[in-house]
Amino acid sequence: MKVEVLSVGGSLLFKNGKVNYSYIQDLKKFLSSFKDRKFVLVIGGGTVARTYIDALEKLGANRDTMSRFGIGITRTNARLIANVLGKDSNIRDIPKTLRHVKGYLRKHKIVCCGALRYEPNQTSDGTAAQIAHYLKTRFINVTNVKGLYTKDPNRFKGAKLVSKISYEEFSKLVNKLKYHPGQHFILDQHAAETIKKNRIKTFIVSGSFANLKNLLRGKKFVGTSIN
Repeated sequence: MKVEVLSVGGSLLFKNGKVNYSYIQDLKKFLSSFKDRKFVLVIGGGTVARTYIDALEKLGANRDTMSRFGIGITRTNARLIANVLGKDSNIRDIPKTLRHVKGYLRKHKIVCCGALRYEPNQTSDGTAAQIAHYLKTRFINVTNVKGLYTKDPNRFKGAKLVSKISYEEFSKLVNKLKYHPGQHFILDQHAAETIKKNRIKTFIVSGSFANLKNLLRGKKFVGTSIN
C-alpha cells in the first residue's frame, strides 16, 4: 500500500494557545477516507514548543537544551494526535528511529511521530524529509499558508505564491535565514538540505482538506512543488 509522509504544522493543530479540536477531528475523517494509503504524520511543536523555547532562552539556556525541549513537545503533540486517531494509529508508543516508523507501518494505517532522537538542529520538518527518503516516497508539508511566497503573505499584500522551485533555489532561500530552535518558517534548513541531497519530491500546501485531497489524488492543486 502506498505511504504518504505528511509534516503537519503545529499552527494547524493549535490555535490561540488551545487545541484545535475541530481541525483534528476533520483530519481523522480525511485520513480514514483513503482506503488505498497509509500515512506517516510528523507533528510540529507549534506555539507550545515556541512558548517553552522562548522562556528557556530568556532564562539563559543553550541551544541544545532548547532543541531538546522542542523535540519533546513534538513527541507529546504526536501522542495527542495518535490518541485522537484511535485504533488506526500507534497509541501506545511514539517512534524514536526510522526503523521504528517502518515497523509501526506494518501494524497501523497511520503512524504519528514528532522529531526522532536528538540531533543538532533537528526539527519535525527535517524528520519528515528523512522519513520520506527512508521510505522512498514523497514529502508533503501541510501548513497554515497556501505554499511558498515571495514574501511573508501575512505581512505583505504584494506577496506572490511560488508554484514551482528547484531544490537548489529553495535551499539558497532557506539558508539566508539563521537557524533557531522553534523557528517559524515554511520549511527549515535541515529539511531543505535533506530534500536537496536526496532529490525528494516535495510539496508545500495549506491545511485545506479539499486541496490536499487533490494533491494526493494527482489532480490540480494550489501550492508549491520543489523538484
